[in-house]
Amino acid sequence: MIGRVRGWVWAAVVGAGVPGLVWAASPSDSWPTFRGPARTAVAPDTGLLTEWPKDGPKLLWQVDGAGRGYASTAIADGKLYTLGDGSSTAPDADEYLMCFNLEDGKPLWKTKTGAPWNEGKPTWQSSRSTPTVDGEQVYVITPTGKLICCATADGKELWTKDLKGDFGGSKADIWGYSESVLVDGDRLVCTPGGEKNTMVALSKATGELIWTTSRAGDRGAGHASIVISDVGGTKVYVTTTGSGALGVRAQDGKLLWTYDIEKTTSVIPTPIVRGDLVFFTAGYGRGGALLRQVAGEEDAIKVDAIYPVKPDLANKHGGVVLVGDHLYGDSDDKGLPFCAELMTGNVVWKGRGSGRNSACVAAADGHIYIRYQDGMMTLVKADPEKFQEVGSFQVPGSGDRPSWAHPVILDGKMYLREGDKILCYDVRK
Repeated sequence: MIGRVRGWVWAAVVGAGVPGLVWAASPSDSWPTFRGPARTAVAPDTGLLTEWPKDGPKLLWQVDGAGRGYASTAIADGKLYTLGDGSSTAPDADEYLMCFNLEDGKPLWKTKTGAPWNEGKPTWQSSRSTPTVDGEQVYVITPTGKLICCATADGKELWTKDLKGDFGGSKADIWGYSESVLVDGDRLVCTPGGEKNTMVALSKATGELIWTTSRAGDRGAGHASIVISDVGGTKVYVTTTGSGALGVRAQDGKLLWTYDIEKTTSVIPTPIVRGDLVFFTAGYGRGGALLRQVAGEEDAIKVDAIYPVKPDLANKHGGVVLVGDHLYGDSDDKGLPFCAELMTGNVVWKGRGSGRNSACVAAADGHIYIRYQDGMMTLVKADPEKFQEVGSFQVPGSGDRPSWAHPVILDGKMYLREGDKILCYDVRK
């Protein structure tokens, strides 16, 4: 039976006294932001295929019109959203926020968000922020830093902000903004970057500023999306910038702690939170570290490094997932997946699969879904004993540009963004 859950709620796990995420019973068609409701990239589905046919799972539908882009898909209330430019269904090469019907992929509406991002090499270009859906609104950040709120019903633009112009934001690299905003209650939280307004909280209804956080010497925004932690009853927003990890008090934006790293080309993966633990990683040979947040007097919180940055845990932009007590991700961008112990950082295996180059990951039902840059999609057992690939297929239409958009697993289906196409596969037993 496929798990049918939606509406993740922040709460204390009864009996354990450990903050965590519990699921509230409601419709299951929700993956409303990058890496899912809790930003873990771990789906609650069960009853999924444990191996794939030679040509891959059954393709239910595919649709053109997503445009160029590396944004993943956001799903809520029977609709699927993504961001792209140069869409085959648009009258121009500009960038659009697009909405599709989840059941069959039929295009519903598209709203122009601006000019295409054509900076740098061709493979660096195009859209990269996954939309965030919250009820009747959907939010997205363009590569230029324009934050846009639209109506989910018809795509009507409701309000906009400019992370650079309005907040003096800056990037720590040259690749444009990629963050997916966090919606928490009546607030929208995001990371303009730089030391003036490193992180800001806005009214999700109007975009009005609620509070701002300043991190002295911040190098600028990276590409991570904010995750929520709870430390001794204090809600903490955790993310990374070009300077490393930081924790911000949700109530008022007070900077609680930082963990700085040496400057590197770019800091991309979204951190992983479990209770008071924070795992974060950066690529380009930098590495991953595990921190413990420790509550002190008068709401003070500090961090202790359980282990400092370990180069073996470096990950460029494919992300890392936590299944049980083990981390799974690509070794930087080598197309060499690793499994490591969370609490020690010790790598227990590395495995060469069917794909090549950078690999992005998601997890569900005891398996890791690994999508390689060359368009190869694979299924690997989430087994700390050994690397075991149990399925692979070449995604149709891949090969022209890198396949960097992260996969989504929801309600027994796998959704892939491959350039101008969105494909939906049946991965149920």
